[in-house]
Amino acid sequence: MSALDMNTLLTRLLEKVADINAEADLIANQDKAFSLKADKGELGEYKVTSSQQVGLRLIKDGRVGIAYSESLDEAALDAMLQDALDASRFAKVDADQAIRVANSQLNTDCAEIHQPDLTPVEEKIALALRLEADMLALPDVTGAPYNSLFEGESRLWLANSLGTLCRHSEFSVGCYTSALVEREGRQSMHYQGQYGRRFDELDSRTLIEQVYGVAEGLLMGEAVPSGRYSALFSTNCLASLFGCFQSALSGKWAQQGINPWRGKLGQSVASRWLTLESRVHMPGGMNIKAFDGEGAPSTDLLLIGEGELKTLLHNSATAHHFGIQSNGAASRSARGALDVSPRHLVFGTGPHSEAEVKAGEYLELVKLDGLHSGADAVSGDFSFGASGFLCRDGVPVAPVRGITVAGNFYRLQGELEAVGDRLHHDDGKGFYAPLIRFGGLNIAGK
Repeated sequence: MSALDMNTLLTRLLEKVADINAEADLIANQDKAFSLKADKGELGEYKVTSSQQVGLRLIKDGRVGIAYSESLDEAALDAMLQDALDASRFAKVDADQAIRVANSQLNTDCAEIHQPDLTPVEEKIALALRLEADMLALPDVTGAPYNSLFEGESRLWLANSLGTLCRHSEFSVGCYTSALVEREGRQSMHYQGQYGRRFDELDSRTLIEQVYGVAEGLLMGEAVPSGRYSALFSTNCLASLFGCFQSALSGKWAQQGINPWRGKLGQSVASRWLTLESRVHMPGGMNIKAFDGEGAPSTDLLLIGEGELKTLLHNSATAHHFGIQSNGAASRSARGALDVSPRHLVFGTGPHSEAEVKAGEYLELVKLDGLHSGADAVSGDFSFGASGFLCRDGVPVAPVRGITVAGNFYRLQGELEAVGDRLHHDDGKGFYAPLIRFGGLNIAGK
């Protein structure tokens, strides 16, 4: 369906919403995906898919109904509208939810996120096969079970009853590989990925070196003695850990009364070395978008400044609840209810060189296991398995496996020993942080 046809479809749907004396916003997606998987030297999967859907958030008499359709014919869309209307009749009155973003006409005008892909498919197949073959050629690698190249192109429209019509399109590509290393009756497994906007950004050699380096490096690891340790998390691990407790930044959780930081605006919640922003644009970032889930402009937000909580993430409903302005952090998928989310989470750099951060003895944690099942976002308590390296002055001196890391996330933010002066990003390029050294992490080992 062309952009013009989609605009016409959304306009017609909104007219039907008006005919029943309701208001609504609509999200439409069109997605194309392509993936390859290597298995035993051959392509185990060659998949091309496409999908489309329209999601409706209807508000009538103060009650909200959500519905979606994967078919765009007239009968399916009429049924979607009726489903949303029926759902609203059984919902509670919600005085905070309304359509409030008027006449927004934003388009994501960023050429870097939607570049034409002219790469021959033969090159893509060669990369997928190379991920497996080159990994299996390394010493003691007995398996590389997960190897894939994937790419996707998506287009999104957002329209509402107040004249808003916003558009976004992007293209992304990625790959991942894995290594099973076996020696002297021991096994170690690791996998990791890369993401970008162009095929030529993918670097299979570096990815293979990283994955093999962790799997082989941890192979002979042993538990360290139980105790309290200074610790660094790899950027991927820090992103995963923070993701378990990101709800502390949620205005929606505050509205529901379960956010542990809901009454701490303007107060210290972390070390003075910790600053955290939500940034709309980061070079090479994968979360660039001009507007939020309601069509409001995306904006840079200072969430924590020198340890002080400056703001929470708000959509129009949570902002109305607290009597403040929305800050462009609304999120909603075609199938989901209104929520909040950041763009790129960016921790500020600190006053220490990376050599200073790595001075002395510490644990560098590079794998976390059972993280989400062992984390309580409300209390902040966590307990999960981990692997990594015991390091001294930046040099690994012993691999570490079979330990359990425990603590409280909210207390941990105040236990920073050093913050580095260079930013690093996770594989997904949505999380950026310097090296951060935490003190006093409880380790259960031997």
